Amino acid sequence: MELSRRLAVMAIVNRTPDSFYDRGATFALDAAVAAGLAAVEEGAAMVDVGGVKFAPGEPVPVDVEIARVVPVVRALAPAIAVSVDTFRHEVARAAIEAGASIVNDTTGLGDPRMAEVIAEGGASVVIAHSLAEPRTQHPRPQYDDVVAEVAGFLVERRERALAHGIAPERIILDPGHDLNKNTRHSLELTRRLGELTGLGAPVLVAVSNKDFVGETLDRERGDRLPGSLAAAVYCVLQGARIVRAHNVRETVEAMRMVEAILGWREPAFLLHNTRPEGNADAHA
Repeated sequence: MELSRRLAVMAIVNRTPDSFYDRGATFALDAAVAAGLAAVEEGAAMVDVGGVKFAPGEPVPVDVEIARVVPVVRALAPAIAVSVDTFRHEVARAAIEAGASIVNDTTGLGDPRMAEVIAEGGASVVIAHSLAEPRTQHPRPQYDDVVAEVAGFLVERRERALAHGIAPERIILDPGHDLNKNTRHSLELTRRLGELTGLGAPVLVAVSNKDFVGETLDRERGDRLPGSLAAAVYCVLQGARIVRAHNVRETVEAMRMVEAILGWREPAFLLHNTRPEGNADAHA
């Protein structure tokens, strides 16, 4: 995907009963597929399908996770690029075989076999920064310099991906907003994101409806869209190229507007103050 003059939106489809945002609204197979197809219509460039959330909770067997994500991947792959949100190489392998072209790994290749599986399958990878084992509670996060430490982690994991044969153009980096970070950490990552967009790979940001937005603005999960869009726009102006989002239509339109402001995209039409003299636009 050419991203030098394009901002891509990755739509989120959680096939989980306990997702932090939609609380299981797309857990049923037909609902998950419908949400993915709706995202296509709304302008998403890719759909991220998850079967297990990263946050602490009861273990989910590998075969259950595969059964959740593979049918959705298979249904959506003919229509759009599909990412699978997983930290297990077995799930990544099954999803790639079903048509997934991206593996979104919130542990940044923490599974020792993940990079090998992605390389063998010819998929792209999103390497996210986190510290904890998935589904476990991490002690209160402490950083001397959160941006520098996240950068070091991402550079090391990118080298791991390259060493296992993943092509450099197939590597995407994600600073991991809110993943084992408090609100001040996530705000600092956002403020200094430009220090991460020069690490040698496109940067994805997952800021949609996150707790750092809610805590900053004192807003519950269903009322964080304005803050999420503000954070996303701030990030892309510092070089991020992919925005992972729950509210697809609104995020796509925000990104199209930024592209037009930057001169990367022409307006959909021109009418305002362009009519011949004597037939002026009433809204002048």
